[in-house]
Amino acid sequence: MITSLTREQAAAAAAAAVTERDNIQANLLELDGSFGKRLLAGAKLAGVTLQRWSTIETELATLWETFTAYSAVVDQASEIVASFGRSPGAKIDEVSALLRGPSVRLARTAPLGQRQLTSGSTTQLTLSAAVSEMKRVYADASALFATAETIWNEIADGLQQAGTSLDDAKLISAGLADDALTGALTAAETSLSQLRQTLNTDPIALWQRGQTDTARLGRLREQVTAVTSRAAELARLRDGADRRIAGLTVAISAAKAAWQDAAAAQERAAARIASAAPAPLPDLGRLTGALTALSDLQAAGRWSRLAVELDTVEKDTAAATQRCREAERAAAAQLDRRAELRGLLDAYKAKAARLGAAENAELETAYAHARDVLWAAPCDLAAAAAAVTGYQQAVLALGVQGRRT
Repeated sequence: MITSLTREQAAAAAAAAVTERDNIQANLLELDGSFGKRLLAGAKLAGVTLQRWSTIETELATLWETFTAYSAVVDQASEIVASFGRSPGAKIDEVSALLRGPSVRLARTAPLGQRQLTSGSTTQLTLSAAVSEMKRVYADASALFATAETIWNEIADGLQQAGTSLDDAKLISAGLADDALTGALTAAETSLSQLRQTLNTDPIALWQRGQTDTARLGRLREQVTAVTSRAAELARLRDGADRRIAGLTVAISAAKAAWQDAAAAQERAAARIASAAPAPLPDLGRLTGALTALSDLQAAGRWSRLAVELDTVEKDTAAATQRCREAERAAAAQLDRRAELRGLLDAYKAKAARLGAAENAELETAYAHARDVLWAAPCDLAAAAAAVTGYQQAVLALGVQGRRT
């Protein structure tokens, strides 16, 4: 039994129902046009997202049916209230039945467990029950749509950036012919495609513990970073290969010139100085061969191997050049030592003359011996040094004796 409202209560209740209906309508329209709704409705879904969407899609259809019937009751009640005269009479009872009774008629059968034996093919709800039912569906739908939108916002930009970076890497790597880079590019593109497929068809699969699972996106970013770095490095090696090989060619030419200078210096020293065998000069033939091998690696596009070999040959060339220059200096030092000993012998000859010993037979014999050794070809530097030292000591001794007398 429905208690009739007073005229004032009926008017207030009808106005409140209109306001509530308008709010519900606005929220449902916003929900229907939301990005999350359009995202799911326009996609070919799969997995858990398809399951959730199928349920929500059915419930939303029912919700709109409920709203349509509910709204019609609200409009009917409002129109009756608006037609009240001075004595509304039975109209108040009608409004009371609409606003408080099971006035929302829906063309659906109640679930078997809730059905009465005499139930027909329609279900009747009060306005309050209809609102409660719509609230439940709205909450479920809005939660799903908000989740889908959140996932999209947190993943889509990362995928776009990854795709752009991979496109750049492919442009850079064109012609590099590096198997490792090609494999890494393929793997990264596969990861990108799989994650994009998941985002487009089953985004809810990326929702874990109340938040977007970005682990796969993080791994993809690591792959892309590695690939782009590798491509940039190989491109740098490729672009700098001509310059480095040209510089190495000049360096090897310089090494050959240093080798020739060292060989000439050793030849001059060998003709004038009797000493141990000179230091062996490096074999530069292998450097020339290495230069040819580098050009072959460049032609084959083996940039990583080329970089390693360039480093090695550059170091070997620098070391060979250094050895040649040291050998040249060592040979020149022998000749310089001979000249030094000759100058020292002449200086002490002059000193002996100042001491008045120019006719000293013993000194003359020592001088002649030292001179013969120094001017011999080839010269025995050790013997020459000993002879000069002997003459030097004899002259110094003569000077000491002169001071004593």
